[in-house]
Amino acid sequence: MKQSFPNLQGHQVLVIGDVMLDSFYHGKANRISPEAPVPVVNVERVEDLPGGAANVAMNIASLGASCKISGITGQDAAADTLEQRLNSVGVNCAFHRAENRDTIIKRRVISNHQQLLRMDFEKKFESQEWQALKPIVEPLLTESKILVLSDYNKGTLADPQHWINLAKQHDLPVLVDPKGTDFNKYRGADLITPNMTEFEAVVGKMSSEADLIDKAQQLIKQLDISAILVTRSENGMSLIRQDQAAFHLPAIAKEVADVTGAGDTVISTLAAVLAVGESIETAVTLANVAASIVVSKLGTATVSEPELKTEYQRHQGDNNTDNSIGGVVTVEQLKLAVQQAKNRGEKVVFTNGCFDILHAGHVSYLEQARAQGDRLVLAINTDESVTKLKGQGRPINSVDRRLAVLAGLSSIDWVTSFEGDTPEALLKEVQPDILVKGGDYDKTGVVGWEIVEGYGGEVRVMGLVENCSTTAIVEKIGRDKTG
Repeated sequence: MKQSFPNLQGHQVLVIGDVMLDSFYHGKANRISPEAPVPVVNVERVEDLPGGAANVAMNIASLGASCKISGITGQDAAADTLEQRLNSVGVNCAFHRAENRDTIIKRRVISNHQQLLRMDFEKKFESQEWQALKPIVEPLLTESKILVLSDYNKGTLADPQHWINLAKQHDLPVLVDPKGTDFNKYRGADLITPNMTEFEAVVGKMSSEADLIDKAQQLIKQLDISAILVTRSENGMSLIRQDQAAFHLPAIAKEVADVTGAGDTVISTLAAVLAVGESIETAVTLANVAASIVVSKLGTATVSEPELKTEYQRHQGDNNTDNSIGGVVTVEQLKLAVQQAKNRGEKVVFTNGCFDILHAGHVSYLEQARAQGDRLVLAINTDESVTKLKGQGRPINSVDRRLAVLAGLSSIDWVTSFEGDTPEALLKEVQPDILVKGGDYDKTGVVGWEIVEGYGGEVRVMGLVENCSTTAIVEKIGRDKTG
């Protein structure tokens, strides 16, 4: 059944971390400087936005939750701008304005929707400067439901243990967006959210999905934390908890404009959802959706509650009882997702093909295939395989583009690509309940039918929509061009 969108109003989140101001200089670059081989940007607009931990607070407020933030700034105009921007969306600022210090600023030059240059104006805070936050922050803990530590390694969180221990005294869950290779400083937190690069810098390179889970479990025990959420870019997210099955979410296919602040969006969504008492699975699912929205925006951006609600409901399938969201997956992620679906008693349908140019026949066929069970897996041929099967000039669309388009169809739960000319090796690994293929032949004409029936599965052949084929479309385009 569909999962309802939670009401995020009312419960307060407290953010402590490295606050900064992100300045964007927008303009056109139509010529090269005569002084040096660099573009000349005619600046037309300057945009100042809260960055770092302040962007986390902005995202929390944008989702409708209440938020207070504490960090270190200078006594300067940048700090004034930060407070004004945060206050305008309802964020209560509790900053320590340090004397003889400058607020951290990151300036970016943007032209034609591309970042040309970034200039950082920053000096790391001394190891003891953070202690000025103690009398400011401690009264705020009693008013909060959850604590977020947003670490950008600028010195504000020189001693995360102080805040973690203090939060525990107030029975507050602690979420940490970590930085650096020493995760021991986050010992005792409830959830940490490293990206894959940060995670591998601590535990070593991953060799497989199982290796990721094993290393995460070891880190959980070593640090006495409750859970790790590893954000994995195009491979989605993986939530690992002690003595529980891993919870994987594939990435939602989107055109990526800018990954700036994506980690901030993830942890802010987690905090806002957990603060109202929702499950961690729901929080991670919504964070995955929010991340897909924010990377499609340029610059330091936020996700609003209406945006998140609309996108979340768009991706909720009628049979989506586990909060997972369909999309592009690796083979190992697919194996885990299919096994979890089977454990819930769901029937998994599998079909395959090139799907080079998506047309009405494809859409109708996939809807029919999905109707044969509860979940639909689509496996598509790689570019090399399509060329071998269809000839030179094919595919028209590369495998990554085909995956992105197909992932947007509501009939498909998971889409992946397979090596080789046939999906037989994949069928042996995934073992779907039902193998479906379109055609006018019997089941013995379906590649892999012996494999599926060998482990007790079922093979079904369905008719195809007449007068619809990619080859015919390509030939018609060719005739039109020459005609």
